[in-house]
Parts: sequence; structure tokens; C-alpha cells
Amino acid sequence: MGVITISRGSYSKGKEIAEKLAQHLGYECISREILLETSDHFNIHELKLTRAIHDAPSIFERFKHGKEKYIIFLREAFLEHIRKDNVIYHGLAGHFFCQGIPNILKVRINANLEDRIKEEIRREHISEKEARHILKKDDEERRKWSMYLYGIDTKDPALYDIVLHIDNLGVDDAVEILADIAKRPCFQTTRESQMTIDDYHVAAKAQETLFDRFPSAQVKCKNGVVFITIETTLSQEQELINKIIDILKEKNIDGIKDVRVHTVLCEVGD
Repeated sequence: MGVITISRGSYSKGKEIAEKLAQHLGYECISREILLETSDHFNIHELKLTRAIHDAPSIFERFKHGKEKYIIFLREAFLEHIRKDNVIYHGLAGHFFCQGIPNILKVRINANLEDRIKEEIRREHISEKEARHILKKDDEERRKWSMYLYGIDTKDPALYDIVLHIDNLGVDDAVEILADIAKRPCFQTTRESQMTIDDYHVAAKAQETLFDRFPSAQVKCKNGVVFITIETTLSQEQELINKIIDILKEKNIDGIKDVRVHTVLCEVGD
């Protein structure tokens, strides 16, 4: 029982590895589902959201606090899926959203540029020059997207438990290696890791509920108790606390046992 996230570039065999590994372990394999849920929520066509990877800032300009809202909803959708356990997620940002959650196996799949170019040529029926240009551009734009949204470089090996290079090592080899690692005790879901995932999910749902009214609120959850930190003035402090508690009570989010609001007092006009 466990959760695996696989970060990959285009034509890197990461999708194939994720699907074969899921079949081998009997896990659910997800990727596009989260993007679909996010596109529905924001009323943005999936293709446009997918292509936003090439122009990250502008896609969110139509929304107030667009980037922050997008991340909050994507995080909630991701956590909703991995709460079910026995899940492999391949795609953007999985390793980002599970930071701080123990026992999750975080994987990066790399492949030779020349092999990726050949695959791009085969699929798209374009010249080698065009394929090389597209892949290099895609890699750079994915990096910019990740840095813009999450402040991380997806190529940083420190983000992962293991980085596999597909060259001499083939897809089936990678599946065999990852299946063996995934069965180790340190990557099995425990009561502690499941509780952490549940707390992260509750915090994400609470933050989404409050975001339109209180976008600067910081939300955490521990053992079902939601802790909210927010700036306010002394004259508005109690009213704000009551309003936050009322909003969350009205929403009736499953898993919330209590709500505690910590205010940071600021001067009027700050």
C-alpha cells in the first residue's frame, strides 16, 4: 500500500513507466484527471490549460489571485486522489504537493534528448530540426512553469527519492526497480502518513473555502484541528474571527474537528 509520484518530461517514457508500474502493483494511475477537474473548476478548456505551460503568467491574468487560486485547487484535487491510497500520479507538481508527507515515493524519469527527438519525429512527422527545437523549448517552458507556480526546478534531483535515466536502462527495467523500491517498508502507507494526507486535504479544502474572502489567510491542519493565521486590525479582530469560523461551519467540511484563528494585528493603512 502506498503512493508514488513520477515527474517526467515529454517523450521520456515516464507515462509508459507509470502505467506499467500501476498495473504491476495493482495501483490506480492518474494524471490527466486532475487537470480535467481543474479546467472544469476554472472554466478553462483543458487544451488551453495544458498549453498554458508555455505562457504561465498570462493564463491567470483573468482571475483575481489567479495563480494562487489555481495552486490551491490543484493541490486539493491531487490530495483528494492520493487519499484513496495505492495511487501513482505522473505529471506536474506531484512532488511539490506531497512535500512534508512521509512515505511517498518520489521519482524522476529522464531520457536522452536524441531518443526523445526520434520519438517526436515519429509521432509528429516533422524534421529533426523542428523536433529538437520543440523539445528544447518544451523543457525550458516546463521549467519556467514550475518555477513560476511552485518556486522549484523539476530537474533538481534533491526533490526525489530516485532519478532514473532511460537509456541502457529500459522501461521494463525501470518498472522492476521501482516496484521493488515501492514495496519497501519506508514507502508503505502508515497511520501517520495517512493522517498527514488527510490533514493536508482538510487544510486545502478550508483554504479554498476561505480564499475569495480572505486570500492572505494561511491555513494548516493537525489531527483535524484547522489553524488559520491572518492579519487584521484590532477593531476588526473579533468580527473577522467569527466570520471565518461561520464560513467554515456553514461549509461543513468533512474532517474538521475544530477551528482556531490566530490574528496578527497591523496598523490601519498597512
